[in-house]
Amino acid sequence: MADGQLERLRRLLLERSVRRGDFVLSSGQRSSYYIDCRLTTMTAEGQRLIGELGWRALRAAGWRPRAVGGLTMGADPVAYAVAGASFGTEMVVDAFSVRKEAKSHGTGRVIEGSFAEGDEVVIVEDAITTGSSAQRAIASVEAAGGRVLGVLAVVDREEGGRAALEQSGKDVVALVRAGELGLK
Repeated sequence: MADGQLERLRRLLLERSVRRGDFVLSSGQRSSYYIDCRLTTMTAEGQRLIGELGWRALRAAGWRPRAVGGLTMGADPVAYAVAGASFGTEMVVDAFSVRKEAKSHGTGRVIEGSFAEGDEVVIVEDAITTGSSAQRAIASVEAAGGRVLGVLAVVDREEGGRAALEQSGKDVVALVRAGELGLK
């Protein structure tokens, strides 16, 4: 069933999220394609597929996090999907969001949701290009006393981000690679 789900996720990404043209990515790099994963991660079907596949990927990697989360907003639906899929299993995982900057009001927190000092977590991403968003989330979690077990991405654009994260000591698992979408 997982193979069928993975194939359906690839098709959904191609149908909804992949655009061809001339794009400037958040990293400043130019690309002949753009993957707006939110057009998949924010659909009911995408939530179901990503949640179940992501939860299985955590288990297969041997990670047993307390929570999953990443830099808002791309990581948010991924984290929520994985947390939702984990409910009722032997490994329930909660979710959190990492703000780009601390709030200037209220608690002034950078990390919102189910996270506490000492938690072991997995950082999630919708797409990895350079790895800078994941690195920013990792830095925030570690500064708040959390321990990052690894990084889970929906799509690895295969443009050096995975290698950069692994070079910094973080294991990376991607559900789909750009090459599997015919983009390399």
